[in-house]
Amino acid sequence: MRRLALLLVPLIAILLPATAAAAPAAAGKYVALGDSYAVGVGTYTYDNANDPCRRGPLAYSRLWEAAHPTVTYVEESCSGAEVADVVNQAAAGLTPDTTLVTVQVGGNDVGFVSVLETCILNLADQTCINAVNAAVATGQSVLPGALASLYQGIRAKVPSAQVVVVGYPRFYKIGGSCWVGLSDTKRSALNNGTDVLDNLLQQAAANAGFRFLDARTAFAGHELCSGNPEWMTSLQWDKLNESYHPNALGHQAYFGALKAITG
Repeated sequence: MRRLALLLVPLIAILLPATAAAAPAAAGKYVALGDSYAVGVGTYTYDNANDPCRRGPLAYSRLWEAAHPTVTYVEESCSGAEVADVVNQAAAGLTPDTTLVTVQVGGNDVGFVSVLETCILNLADQTCINAVNAAVATGQSVLPGALASLYQGIRAKVPSAQVVVVGYPRFYKIGGSCWVGLSDTKRSALNNGTDVLDNLLQQAAANAGFRFLDARTAFAGHELCSGNPEWMTSLQWDKLNESYHPNALGHQAYFGALKAITG
């Protein structure tokens, strides 16, 4: 009988139901922080079109989540967010077990929407240039301190997490394939404003010891008027709030660049 019992032990182990095995633990936690660029505005695809945050399944953070199904995902990003709002997002979403954070904010702090409306609705190039210059001055005055405080707060809450600061793409290929719409003078001014904003983000990220995802590089060759598949939503007169945001292809580009950094 003892010999029979010994023979049955491995057989019983094999026949035990799979549900008896312990479920694998989640491999980390990813928290997405940011503004309309982070949630999928420009893709026309949303969880709830009436939700002011306008989160959607095609956003780059959702694509990263889908590629890493064992990682816990928390989305705190919301359309219209400024740095102060992202401070609150971080307070709500970050916990000590967080292993990855993306943060994309700054455009609304310098009046991104107002600048675009000025450049679109006014014929004079100089009016657009003045609006961009005013936004640049605001950014250079306000953002270094605000971003430093935000990033310090994030690091204090998640001292071991990888943090990626996500930048903004240039809108236009200057001298490209577009023959209507904004003048190249206005397009250049908007691109220059983006460069200043990205440089501020990049410097603040470096000061905090965070990685910077440079969307200008990720989107190169696919700006508006590039003649190639465009990764930005162009001016939509009937839906201005969709304009100048990454489309579905743009979010795939963001995802690819993020995956290259994080794995």
